[in-house]
Amino acid sequence: MVGGGKDAFIGSIHRIAANMDGLVEVVAGALSINPEIAKESGKAIFLDPERTYLTYEEMLEKESKLPAEKRIEFVTIVTPNFAHFAPAMAALDKGFHVVIEKPITFTLDEAKQLKKKVEETGLILCLTHTYSGYPMVRQARAMMRDGVFGKIRKVVVEYPQGWLSKLSEREGNAQAVWRTDPKKSGKAGAMGDIGTHAAHLAEFITGLKITHLCADLNALVPGRMLDDDGNVLLKFDNGAAGVLIASQVAAGEENALRIRVYGEHGGLEWAQMEPNSLIVKWLDKPTQILRAGTNGFLHGEAIFNARTPGGHPEGYLEAFANLYRNFAIALSSRIDGTPAPPHVNFPTVDDGIRGMAFIDSVVKSGQSKEKWTPFEI
Repeated sequence: MVGGGKDAFIGSIHRIAANMDGLVEVVAGALSINPEIAKESGKAIFLDPERTYLTYEEMLEKESKLPAEKRIEFVTIVTPNFAHFAPAMAALDKGFHVVIEKPITFTLDEAKQLKKKVEETGLILCLTHTYSGYPMVRQARAMMRDGVFGKIRKVVVEYPQGWLSKLSEREGNAQAVWRTDPKKSGKAGAMGDIGTHAAHLAEFITGLKITHLCADLNALVPGRMLDDDGNVLLKFDNGAAGVLIASQVAAGEENALRIRVYGEHGGLEWAQMEPNSLIVKWLDKPTQILRAGTNGFLHGEAIFNARTPGGHPEGYLEAFANLYRNFAIALSSRIDGTPAPPHVNFPTVDDGIRGMAFIDSVVKSGQSKEKWTPFEI
């Protein structure tokens, strides 16, 4: 693991998710740029002191020289956005597969370079767009793929949060400090942080691609350097229209990600804070509520990614763990020389490139007087 020391938020989430199925063990880490925090963090998660490294360069160099049965097989990168690209490229250069937090890199150009490196090495890269791991998101995706609603006409996705309703970056909130700093977060704030999740979910479920957008970005808290709110009109490659809302100043909201998709014959609705339910709406039939765990009614992809019997809540950690499990199964199949089982999939470098292109296009549109901006990769 690169990053994710004891003073970090997302590192522990990754470790819990990776450990959930007993398929992955964290055996080495460069957990902080602060040497003392790196050592203390390694000790806290019971790493061998000899494999608690002070830099990712040292870790990759020394691990690459260990016998095959002992050295690491992949690297998870959980650093802030500006520190994704270099360790990912270095890991691939040393022959290690990669799991990486989103957004995949700091710029679109870096994402393209990373894709080229993945293709050159033939290694596997997983991008942790967490919400794609939920069983009922997989059910929604399968129903869309099977065409049960006819041609998709409308997509509405929203991700409101309220945690940045004050100028928290000047009040000692470490997460707010780097996420609102363009030197560390990139050219977008809320749109880069959570807007990319919303855009990915819209494309993941529908199977469609955004082709054009029209964005209104706002920094509503005085003194903030990056957008904390935005509204985006979308056009998809089948002609469907969409709306995407991302805000971190929706006071009182937690992580209220929600998507609605409508086709010719009906539509569906899923909310991250009620993840076990998928509401299915029909033009000429009563509304249905599909529930995770009721396997006789669900697609195999949803069943494969469900962990508990019906009525037992599954949430964020389990969705995260599904990505690690699918990645681990794919990697084990690669090592064993056997085909991966059906339904094993996860976001890849291509999803990362589209995420960075979304950020670029949204910022460009937000700064333009033109109504529509092409979604360009």
